[in-house]
Amino acid sequence: MFSSPVQVGSDTTWNKPVAGYNSRGAIKTDGTLWMWARNHRGQLGLNDTTNRSSPVQLPGTTWSDFQGSTGGQIAVKTDGTLWAWGENQNGEFGIPSISHDGRRSSPVQVPGTTWSSIISKGYRNTAAIKTDGTLWAWGQNFYGSLGQNDRTYRSSPVQVPGTTWSF
Repeated sequence: MFSSPVQVGSDTTWNKPVAGYNSRGAIKTDGTLWMWARNHRGQLGLNDTTNRSSPVQLPGTTWSDFQGSTGGQIAVKTDGTLWAWGENQNGEFGIPSISHDGRRSSPVQVPGTTWSSIISKGYRNTAAIKTDGTLWAWGQNFYGSLGQNDRTYRSSPVQVPGTTWSF
């Protein structure tokens, strides 16, 4: 155990670090996304389930936002596309064609192209904002966390009332 911070690698261009439950990731200033740590559900997005003790780059250089959670990750690219990978236990990918117990070890695109930022990748659910200021949520809704005045799980993004959300 360390009692003080330890630098990850020697690079100094880390921009947006994120700590999921079992994995870590960060976007660098050049738009590359790097992942490391536990990968038993494919949550590193590297097309395998091999754990990594050092950062490994996901393909592409246009990542702009990223969030991680228990077994899955979600990220936005600069072109407004939204991507998910890892575990999809309760529909948190936002892709109804992928079963609720499905896993993907490589990023898969969530429908739509006007995503701007990810508000949260909570425990088995996700919330993100589109460029028009609308807020969308999907996945587990046990406590009403999707903002729909019910407890119905959603495997597709549903709009939370309002159009002036920002993060």
